[in-house]
Amino acid sequence: MCDRERGWSEVPLVKSWQLIAGAAVAGLALSVAAVAAAGPWDSGQRKAERDRAASWSLTGGADHGREPGSGLLPEAAPSAPGVLGAIGPGVPQGQAAAPAASAKLAAALKPLLADPALGTVRTASVVDTATGQVLYESGARDAMTPASTVKIVTAVAALAALGPEHRIRTTVVPGAAPGQIVLVGGGDPSLTAKKKKPAGSGGSLVALAADTAQALKAAGTDTVTLGYDDSLYTGPARHPIGVNPNIALVTALTADEGRPDDSTSGPVDRTEDPSKDAARAFRTLLTERGIKVTGEPAKAKAPAPGTGASAQPLATTLSTPVAGLVERMLTNSDNDIAEALARQTALASGQPAGFEGAEKAVAAKLATLGVDTAGSRFADGSGLNRADKVSAGLLTGLLAKAADPQRPELRPVLTGLPVAGFTGTLRGRNAGTSPAAGLLRAKTGTLTGVNSLSGTVVDSSGRLLAFAFLTANSPGPEGAEKALDKLAAAVAATS
Repeated sequence: MCDRERGWSEVPLVKSWQLIAGAAVAGLALSVAAVAAAGPWDSGQRKAERDRAASWSLTGGADHGREPGSGLLPEAAPSAPGVLGAIGPGVPQGQAAAPAASAKLAAALKPLLADPALGTVRTASVVDTATGQVLYESGARDAMTPASTVKIVTAVAALAALGPEHRIRTTVVPGAAPGQIVLVGGGDPSLTAKKKKPAGSGGSLVALAADTAQALKAAGTDTVTLGYDDSLYTGPARHPIGVNPNIALVTALTADEGRPDDSTSGPVDRTEDPSKDAARAFRTLLTERGIKVTGEPAKAKAPAPGTGASAQPLATTLSTPVAGLVERMLTNSDNDIAEALARQTALASGQPAGFEGAEKAVAAKLATLGVDTAGSRFADGSGLNRADKVSAGLLTGLLAKAADPQRPELRPVLTGLPVAGFTGTLRGRNAGTSPAAGLLRAKTGTLTGVNSLSGTVVDSSGRLLAFAFLTANSPGPEGAEKALDKLAAAVAATS
């Protein structure tokens, strides 16, 4: 089992933190509406939010500081102070929470952690991201099976190794045999064969076929044989969990995550040969564009780059930027994207692009960030493997890194987290009148007997806190999730 998808009422009080919360929730509601209208995965889930914010220009409207009739453009209006100042660039980094606040948080969390619904083992960590101060911890260094919260690790490693703007290439090159072309997979998990893109920008076999057909016709060629090369990845393509509707075979050439229907997330039975099926879809698209493809697509090795006719690809299509892939992975708990990003991290680190190489590359990349990985294991990128071991302290440490103004390349880790009561796997959790609704962003984790929640929340004093709660041997997921939600809400409501 993998992660499963699951109003804010007016009150007459006027405490400043509640005004902050109200403004945040109202603004988020507008952003969610904008995302729904614009298509949430247009180069990352939050693009619609960013575009909406940009539309609120500082230079429109009234004249600020220019004399009437001067003929000059208006001056920009002075910027309003940040509503959530504690999470902005002006936070005093040395400012620490009062001991009384930490004691209050401990008093709120301890009885909630004792809930039997959380199972027999439970660990916790809460950290102030601005100062690095540990506000609460219990077993924070104990290695636990994290389930899908390990995707936070995968996201940090991929962004650090590749950068947020990196795009993965899928190409078509001339083959070694006369009249042959080869479709070369680069491991793009956003690659689609659909004529209408289901999830915003990304690699498109439709566009690739159009460009390939144009290049072939320009060269006087209208008949080809088609090979496909998915050799970029190494080792087993099947995840150790076995055949499972939550993940496809991990190959370097897969269209629409091997899904045979129109779904873009969630469990569904996958194709048995995603690489060949992608090549077949590409053959159909070429045929529709006037190129005759003789025979069935067959596995082929593309000539080495820069040799002979392959020095220049016939056509190329690019993935969604890594930042967008990270956001989509975290919001929907997408296992296919997670495994692809782990392998891309391996490739960027000079490791073989398989489960073992990805594990080594992720651990090494975290070490370069100054993260202590002692006792950790990253057996896969998705968290489906119970051999994964991560501590609550490691997760909060990574979230604090992502909030560091000196590491803007890691920010998609925070923007991609599901929002309580609004998006992804938290859409139905901590919703309504919960003090965490709209303020909590967190990655969920669910395997049989394993439940976890890790993310960030703005507390009642305006601080951005990172938290992680990892549990084991729970009697059932429903009770465990409710108990985790209470813990997260307590962090949001307690200062």
